[in-house]
Amino acid sequence: MIEARAVCIEGKGDVDVLQLGTLQVRDAGPNEVRVKVAAAGLNRADILQRKGFYPAPRGAPADVPGLEYAGTVEQVGEGVREFSVGDAIMGITGGGAMATHLVAHAREAMRVPAGMPLTEAAAIPEVFLTAFDALFVQANLRPGQLALVHAIGSGVGTAALQLGRLMGAEVYGTSRSEDKLLRCKQYDLEHGLVVSKNEFASALTERSGGRAADVILDTIGAAYFAENIKALATGGRLVLVGMLGGATAEFPMGLLLAKRATVIGTVLRSRPLEEKAALTQSFARDMLNKFVSGALKPVIDTVMPMTEIREAHKRMESNTTFGKIILRW
Repeated sequence: MIEARAVCIEGKGDVDVLQLGTLQVRDAGPNEVRVKVAAAGLNRADILQRKGFYPAPRGAPADVPGLEYAGTVEQVGEGVREFSVGDAIMGITGGGAMATHLVAHAREAMRVPAGMPLTEAAAIPEVFLTAFDALFVQANLRPGQLALVHAIGSGVGTAALQLGRLMGAEVYGTSRSEDKLLRCKQYDLEHGLVVSKNEFASALTERSGGRAADVILDTIGAAYFAENIKALATGGRLVLVGMLGGATAEFPMGLLLAKRATVIGTVLRSRPLEEKAALTQSFARDMLNKFVSGALKPVIDTVMPMTEIREAHKRMESNTTFGKIILRW
């Protein structure tokens, strides 16, 4: 058992409930590693947890946020063969990543791509695993298909853009910011759609020469739901991974049935260990080498010291970010 420094949520509400404190971190058990954390990514889930809307799952620290980390292995438990002390690793976790130390199951961790700084690696796990799972595992995106990605300038959005293009899909992205769409051009965005009044289906049809979306990756939720169904092709798949625009929407059942479309809801944080481990291993096997070659890149808005956690939350809530906010120790 060691004492770690940590970001702590004391109560629920505005950023003033965020404090720097301490956390007792146990030794690594069988098939686990204890990690000395160098950096952690900030996610919308951390903001929701701070506000009291998204409690940590069982087994994760109740009041220490953080869903992804990058660091070095400090201790290995019995049965661990994948890693040794000193290895640079990264991964997702149910909570507690914003501490100087954490314990993770070895099968939920991945090696940091060769030569990559840990502050960059911390921008990979949550968004790339979310996008990889949504596009390929849940929605079965295939080469040549049209993928519509909402909030294309977000962490998940920029990850989905790169993964979709790598697959050979035609990727369209939406944003309320023309500047974010322009910045996505460097990641090979083919067509950007500026969203006004939550409308985009007609613009997609016009820009695509009459095509509709085979797959839609949506982090917005209720505000875009009806328009998403309009934008889907026959047999299309809508994958919901967030609810920034609300959690309750009118359901256009007739149109959904006529299009024989599928609506898929998904979340990583509360999944069983084996599911998260299988996803991690699949991504590591198929995609980690793409970061070494440069085909995939973590997109980082800013790197801030962990002591500036309140400012980091404010920046994310301003909706001006492009890519990930990273907190470092």
